[in-house]
Amino acid sequence: MSQKPSRWIIQVVMVLALIAFVGFSLFPLLSNIFKDNQVRSETAPAPAGPTPAPAPSQPTKQSDLEAQARGYELVLQREPDNQTALQGLLRTRLELRDIKGTIPSLEKLAKLNPDEPRYGVLLAQAKQYLGDVEGAAQIYRAILTSKPGTLEALQGLVNLLLAQNRPEAAIGLLQDTLKTAAGANQVQLGSVDVPSVQLLLGDVYAQQKRFDEATAIYDQLIKSKPDDFRPVLGKALLLKTQGKDADAKSLFSKAVTLAPATYKDKIQQLASPNPAPAPASPTGSDKPN
Repeated sequence: MSQKPSRWIIQVVMVLALIAFVGFSLFPLLSNIFKDNQVRSETAPAPAGPTPAPAPSQPTKQSDLEAQARGYELVLQREPDNQTALQGLLRTRLELRDIKGTIPSLEKLAKLNPDEPRYGVLLAQAKQYLGDVEGAAQIYRAILTSKPGTLEALQGLVNLLLAQNRPEAAIGLLQDTLKTAAGANQVQLGSVDVPSVQLLLGDVYAQQKRFDEATAIYDQLIKSKPDDFRPVLGKALLLKTQGKDADAKSLFSKAVTLAPATYKDKIQQLASPNPAPAPASPTGSDKPN
């Protein structure tokens, strides 16, 4: 799941936009483990020799987690639809960094909760991490067929398309979502978060260096949602990418003023000459209205 250098723009803005996932506690855990595993595989040196086994008298955390996993599996042998046990097993597999082992629990939870798309999104993320890109894409598309405004699935599918060097397909997906948003929101009020979809489209335009189209989206959102820091930040990042630091500076300041306290420090870091890498998942709970 390699990313081009300019992807940090999309990551940062979408980290701030995807607040809908906060409260679904498995998502940050899963995302952080994905990131941690990827960093380890890229940076860890090869071991010099076999890792010494821990002393039997001092059980390791891993052995405790493995025991917990066996306990959950025993419960599920008797009660295969026990969601508390499924969630417990999922958490334990995640803490063990056993991404492949999360698949059965996620598949079962997604099946048991057809109206809760987040389990499907987590399943798609796990499949994508394991290299099953087509499987991940199928899950994202299935979610969007039944719930077209599921922002997490939209972002996941857009990222897949961009990773496959298919930016026009990603743009078309978002444009089609916006075209049908009014009808979808008449059927179910608020089912498509139009400003967040527009933000994602603006970010894709920015990555493709279609700066005029990205700017038009950010300007429209700044005008229609003057209290929302996200388009202000998006435009500031866009200007900075183009080397227009003086113009970006005032927008970064405005974004800091508008943003919830959770994000002020991160925005100030982004405004600096060498911003820190974007986090993998949201950690706050405030969502702009």
